[in-house]
Amino acid sequence: MSTQETTVRQQAGTVDENALRLEQDKAEQIVEALNSELANSYVLYHQLKKHHWVVEGAEFLPLHEFLEEAYEHVEKGADEIAERAQALGGVPVSGPTNLEERATVEFEGEDVYDVRTMFENDLEMYGDIVESMRGSIELAENLGDHATGELLREILVTLEEDGHHFEHYLEDDTLVLEEATH
Repeated sequence: MSTQETTVRQQAGTVDENALRLEQDKAEQIVEALNSELANSYVLYHQLKKHHWVVEGAEFLPLHEFLEEAYEHVEKGADEIAERAQALGGVPVSGPTNLEERATVEFEGEDVYDVRTMFENDLEMYGDIVESMRGSIELAENLGDHATGELLREILVTLEEDGHHFEHYLEDDTLVLEEATH
């Protein structure tokens, strides 16, 4: 960081008044939920990105491309969540330590697993995030923030679709000959 004197405009973890006219206490609760969803998104993003880098085997190319599309979807959703938190007067959570502390899901670690294990881990994380996001949608709706509910609902649809694709990849039917997998 620069040695010049700096001015902090807003401290992390705080929620200022917002131009959207959502009451302060409601905005604080919603920003807290959004920051958890943001942290979860980045844990999933990094796990998908890792899998994109290390996937191999007879079905390498379509899986590599699918994983790229999936992490791009997650990153787009994360950006929308962060912008909404800021619009509500909050500071979007950022930085690896803060993201890890806020996330309700866990990164699988640095090891490389077989494709089936990686995809099972991804599907499990998708399920956990989908459940969490449904709770955040309900919270926002109950607090009268229908716009945040709608935003999260749109992100949820994409998460569910991608999660469903992981489920398809994990089915036991394949055109790949057994000798091609050994």
